[in-house]
Amino acid sequence: MSEGSEGTTVPNQQSQSFLRWFRAIVLLGVVGFLLVSVWQNATDPASNHPFKLGLDLAGGSHLVYEADTSKVDPMEVPELMGVLREVIETRVNRLGVEENIVYVEQSSFVTDEPIERLVVELPGVTDVSQAVAEIGRTPLLEFKLFDAELAAERDALQNVESIVEDAGTTIATSGATSSAAEPLPFTDTGLTGRYLESAALEFPQGQSGQLANQPYVTVAFTREGAELFESITRNNVGTELGIFLDGELLSAPVINEAIPGGTAMISGGFTPDEARALAQNLSFGALPFPIELQSTQTIGATLGEEVLGKGIEAGIVGFILVITFMVVWYRLPGLVAAVALSTYVTIMLALFQYIPVTLTAAGLAGFIISLGMAVDANVLVFERLKEEYRSGKDSRTAAYEGFSRAWSAIRDGNITSILSAIILFWFGTSLVKGFALVFGLGVIVSMLSALVVTRTLLVTLPAVKRSDGGVRAFLFGNGLSR
Repeated sequence: MSEGSEGTTVPNQQSQSFLRWFRAIVLLGVVGFLLVSVWQNATDPASNHPFKLGLDLAGGSHLVYEADTSKVDPMEVPELMGVLREVIETRVNRLGVEENIVYVEQSSFVTDEPIERLVVELPGVTDVSQAVAEIGRTPLLEFKLFDAELAAERDALQNVESIVEDAGTTIATSGATSSAAEPLPFTDTGLTGRYLESAALEFPQGQSGQLANQPYVTVAFTREGAELFESITRNNVGTELGIFLDGELLSAPVINEAIPGGTAMISGGFTPDEARALAQNLSFGALPFPIELQSTQTIGATLGEEVLGKGIEAGIVGFILVITFMVVWYRLPGLVAAVALSTYVTIMLALFQYIPVTLTAAGLAGFIISLGMAVDANVLVFERLKEEYRSGKDSRTAAYEGFSRAWSAIRDGNITSILSAIILFWFGTSLVKGFALVFGLGVIVSMLSALVVTRTLLVTLPAVKRSDGGVRAFLFGNGLSR
């Protein structure tokens, strides 16, 4: 029986040893493949998966717009600022800047009223005039009702000015301006481009002569906009409804009856090209309220390259220092940790390329910090391994026990770090989000590299006991002891 048992045990041990080596070789092969892929994508200018660099690393333009929310219900401002961000982001994407960052920020340090701002970052775009022109072409569409009282006041003021001019004198009226600067006698209805769903170019059907060459644009409102449009037309039959684009009156048709269905026609003597451009601009989004460009900043490529170079240099130095410490202090397991750390770096770089993640200076800082944290799980495992190894167990058994005992601490530590990253990403600005995203990914990948790479390689190494002595026992020692 003993011979049969021994004969069965040896093949089982050989089979397990083969499986351990097979898993280790496959794992290293996958890591090697990823490393080659990352290198090719980084060095090939025509690669489909290059590193995406943010504004502070690649250079580009930084635009700040201020929104005029004075005519909007304060409760609706946050939602409408989100609509504004989506509209501008869609418009910016037409420039081909896929890595753009568009976000909303609020400032109230000047006045009691909060100032709503929209920040647009365009990496690689150093000609800011093109971006400003493209964003500025997004139209502000408004529907306003003719106000007879305002018109009467305006006519009276014009008559007074006319009498004064005829008398050859000049008068100054408080709060009054010349008729040329007087606003048109129309009042807001609340119906603006925020309710716009689509716009299309159309030509008059069955018309001939000059009318056939006067295209118009039909607009369709959202369900809420359609209800508002129908209510406006039902309650104001016989009144002119002015259609304004960027503050300019295009047309003012008289409302003959309630108009259900949520469609309207914009005509203004357009040429076909003008009408087509208007329909296209409206389709890409009409602004919910006016915006004004407050500041522009251009970051040169030279400055971005300097920041990137310093960041890479810091990463390399940090990587070397961490590996040196692990090898000196933990010896052979430390060398395994160095391989796991190299795997971690490779996987992170691959994620940056294939997700892709837009790398900013803050994100690069998060990556460098995570290099040190990436070996945190390894340190916990090695300390448990050391205790088991010194108790008389062989290195392989000590490795299994070390991972088993360290798992709860690794799990809890990484969960708290991931929660911190989620909170930073959810509530932070774009700068903080870049750091939080890279940091969160780093924690997940570091846990993967510790539990998979380090464990696979450690249990593949020969089983050595401390009592065996010699070089092999020393290699599994720790610190200044054997």
